[in-house]
Amino acid sequence: MVHAVWLIPALPLAGFLILLATGRRLGDPRAGYLATAMIAGSFVVAVGVFFDLMGLHGEERHFEQELFSWISVGGLDVHVGFLVDPLSVTMALFVTGVGALIHLYSIGYMHGDERYPTFFVYLNLFAFSMLMLVLSDSFLLTFLGWEGVGACSYFLIAFWFERPTAATAGKKAFVTNRIGDFGFMLAMFLIFSTFGSLNYGPVLEGAHELTKGTATAIALLLFVGAVGKSAQLPLYVWLPDAMEGPTPVSALIHAATMVTAGVFLMVRVNPILELAPGALTLIATIGALTAFFAATIACAQNDIKRVLAYSTVSQLGYMFLAVGSGAYIAAIFHMVTHAFFKALLFLGAGSVIHGMHDEQDMKRMGALRKWMPITSGTFIVGWLAIAGVPPLSGFWSKDDILLSAWENNKLLWFIGLVTALMTAYYMTRQVILVFFGAERWSHATEGTSHDDAEATPDHGAGAGGHGTGAHGDFKPHESPGTMAFPLVMLAALALVAGILKSPLERWLEPVLAHPHEFSSTSGTKLALMGLATAAALGGLLMARAIWLRGQRARQESLEPEVLRHAWYVDELYQRIVEAPSRALANFSAFVIDAKVIDGTVNGVGALVRAGGSRLRTVQSGFVRNYALAVAVGAVAILAYAVARAG
Repeated sequence: MVHAVWLIPALPLAGFLILLATGRRLGDPRAGYLATAMIAGSFVVAVGVFFDLMGLHGEERHFEQELFSWISVGGLDVHVGFLVDPLSVTMALFVTGVGALIHLYSIGYMHGDERYPTFFVYLNLFAFSMLMLVLSDSFLLTFLGWEGVGACSYFLIAFWFERPTAATAGKKAFVTNRIGDFGFMLAMFLIFSTFGSLNYGPVLEGAHELTKGTATAIALLLFVGAVGKSAQLPLYVWLPDAMEGPTPVSALIHAATMVTAGVFLMVRVNPILELAPGALTLIATIGALTAFFAATIACAQNDIKRVLAYSTVSQLGYMFLAVGSGAYIAAIFHMVTHAFFKALLFLGAGSVIHGMHDEQDMKRMGALRKWMPITSGTFIVGWLAIAGVPPLSGFWSKDDILLSAWENNKLLWFIGLVTALMTAYYMTRQVILVFFGAERWSHATEGTSHDDAEATPDHGAGAGGHGTGAHGDFKPHESPGTMAFPLVMLAALALVAGILKSPLERWLEPVLAHPHEFSSTSGTKLALMGLATAAALGGLLMARAIWLRGQRARQESLEPEVLRHAWYVDELYQRIVEAPSRALANFSAFVIDAKVIDGTVNGVGALVRAGGSRLRTVQSGFVRNYALAVAVGAVAILAYAVARAG
């Protein structure tokens, strides 16, 4: 089965091509079922490849498959091929598994959209690009998938491009990621000049020969790419705005694809990172600061999806904290558990939006648990998992990260612990506002601004339109089966995925430069585990006391303007980046282009036209005038000739 690895990306690619040609004829919902079948087929093949590798001994779990030669010029020889090892198969399993559930959910969620087939065209292309990224055997082919997911994110975030906010969000994601991609490109140049190859095999096997300076340069340049793709400080700003896309897109980007690419890349090059301790320290520091920074913002957001968006930024920070602490398995473990509970939370949020007629403001919800029992029950599982409440999956993966941070840097561990408390707080706040308390949606009034509201035609907003949200005589409703089934499956995975801890450690060890072993005593581990649990429960109880029975004034005091505006980072970027860029563009357009370039071209034209107007006066149209001019010319020539002869 391992030789059929090429089918894993080929099936969604085939789905993309078929839907591109016949999507409109297939229509709604057949286009969705075809796309879902293709990604589900990829998952089945990935499972087969996994069991094939499992039958081999640890060091033998490595297989390379070359399909064809792509580039052969000078010393650069790149072929299209796949690297099958425990890391790539792990990534392929959760990309295709979670991706298939998101595809299935989308069949119901996007029902009635005028561009329904186009949406699934983009979804299958997105899955293909991500699978090429994680399965490829070279940096260059990985970069091809890297750019593919970037392009697909633009298509999907800006899917409802009729809304200016969606169009802007798509462009913002695309441009921000190009900044990070510049670092990836420079890293590839340096890798090729050092090793003479871009294939993972020669590079990672020869990494031990690198000097500390070269290893640090490669590590930091690749990390720049990871910062953009995985939304870390200071390039995180695109991810919250990505909420303008349909909710399944949010789930796919945040849980199964795109944002996990940066963490995957860092773990893939772990032999290089091991030679660059300074780079590891920077990665851990950026990760911890990002986790804390995004968590503070999430505490004051009212949009149900925006809370989850900042939560993703924060959880990705945890993963980079693990990478920087040398705990690569912990980073992948948290990536896997995060894929389950974050996909669950986003799809649950989409179910709430669907049942609330496009309402996204949590302050206009409340008491939905009795109206949406499946959605509320599964969402609560995701809440407890991300909050780190034992024995759910998030507790085990986050505990490993905090333990590795403790052994590496006590200050970063403390930041991570405080962030864990805030995570439990803002997620509990969200659950209370949405599913508990009073029915605030029944008293909502028309005319309220819904700048962040999401609209899909089946919700009554019209194609690409803008929903009015829940108000007046209105009752929420549960989502259809195609949306409820993925919620139940993801809730089950989020509940039990903690059992993967030990098997995943043994499975991933062959791809690491050396296995990570915790040096802390059993007593220290139990004490740290107790502190992490206390932080989770403390945040949960704090939010319960404030938001379930607290006074409104007290609640509002915990939502300061600076946090609701995300520390004004977007406004800062607007002043130092957008405003000068706009001024330069205006200067180039209205001064350089209009006056200098156009002025020169138009000036030459005006000069020729003026000269022609004056010369035109000598053309009288009378033959006698022309004859006289010829005679005068002839006499002048004769006189000149006589004078020269004399």
